[in-house]
Amino acid sequence: MFGGEGAVLVVAYILTAAFILSMFVIFYKLVHVSQAQSQSISFLDKFWESKRLDDIFKVAENLKHSPLAAMFRAGYIELSKVKKGHTPDTGAMHEKMDGIENIERALTRARVSETTKLENLLPFLATVGSAAPFVGLFGTVWGIMNAFTKISEAGKADLATVSGPIAEALIATAISLAAAIPSVVAYNYFNRRIKVLGSEMTTFGSDYLNIVKRHFF
Repeated sequence: MFGGEGAVLVVAYILTAAFILSMFVIFYKLVHVSQAQSQSISFLDKFWESKRLDDIFKVAENLKHSPLAAMFRAGYIELSKVKKGHTPDTGAMHEKMDGIENIERALTRARVSETTKLENLLPFLATVGSAAPFVGLFGTVWGIMNAFTKISEAGKADLATVSGPIAEALIATAISLAAAIPSVVAYNYFNRRIKVLGSEMTTFGSDYLNIVKRHFF
């Protein structure tokens, strides 16, 4: 595929691999984040329409890609444990506060876990976006150095002698830009969507906790 030698050829293959992997990651994250957002919208609609937490839990079990549904499941399971331990009429005040704090911690753990899942592979895109141009530049500079060395050895510098080696050296820069530009654009796009989902998770956690306090404590 490439007619370069040594370092230029290695750089070209590394950048080609980075480009292919970044395209795969972009497609994967697009599907992942889109599913998370669409299922979260469906879950919120069901959450505010339903009057029983049991019914919402059944819906949440089927929405595996929704971070809000995951938070609800974690809070619901913790609430079930707390309800087995005491009732609002007989439980002491410190027990009630401990129960609320346990539910809040469960929601926080679930939110952090879901955020980590959403952010998975984003560092790879950031690394490709920031490092690929420098790797490509290294390959191009190395190729040009070799080109001038060959020109010096040949003892002539006409257009036919110069254009081929330099054009070959510039391939590394072209591949690096092809890998870096989509990676940077995708990273910023996914980062923005994940921040929106993060805000929705924080808001939902507060709303859910308020509902639990009002009805169970």
